[in-house]
Amino acid sequence: MVPAAASLLVLLRAGEVPSPGLISAFERVEEAASAAAAREPRVHEIGVTYGADAGPDLAELARMHGLDERAVVALHVSVRYTVGFLGFSPGFAYLIGLPATLATPRLATPRTRVPSGSVAIGGEFTGIYPRATPGGWRILGRTDVSLFDPGADPPTRLLPGDRVRFVPR
Repeated sequence: MVPAAASLLVLLRAGEVPSPGLISAFERVEEAASAAAAREPRVHEIGVTYGADAGPDLAELARMHGLDERAVVALHVSVRYTVGFLGFSPGFAYLIGLPATLATPRLATPRTRVPSGSVAIGGEFTGIYPRATPGGWRILGRTDVSLFDPGADPPTRLLPGDRVRFVPR
C-alpha cells in the first residue's frame, strides 16, 4: 500500500483477487472517512510572527514571486486553510488552500534542523513543524502553538478536515 495526499494505491500480484478481509478493511476506512467528513470542522486561529529570525526564507520567497514581504504575509493570512492530511512527523498537518501565487518549490538542500513551530511553504502546501526536525520547506514565520502532545487525546491539535487561519502577530 502506498498512501498519498488524496489517494491510496494498493498493489496486488497479477491475477490476485482481494480477500474478503481486505475488502472489509477498505469499507471500514471509507466509513471512517465519511464520518470524518460529516463532522463539523474545528477552526483554529494560529498567531504567527513573520519574517526576520522567525521567518528566514520570507524575503527570498517574496523576491522569487515579485512581491514584497508584506504582500506575501497578506496573501498567506488571507486564506482559511483545510487540514488535508497528517504526515512527515507526528502532528505535521499538510494544509490545503495556499494561494497559487505562493506555491514554491522546496529548498534544493533541506535544513538539518527546522525549529519547532516554524510556519512554512512546500510546493502547494503550507504547514507548521510540530517539533524540531530536518526539513526542506521555506520558512515564513513561527508560532508558539503546541501541535503534538503524545499524552493528549487526540495527540494532534490539528485533524483532517479542520480549518486553520493564520493571524500575524
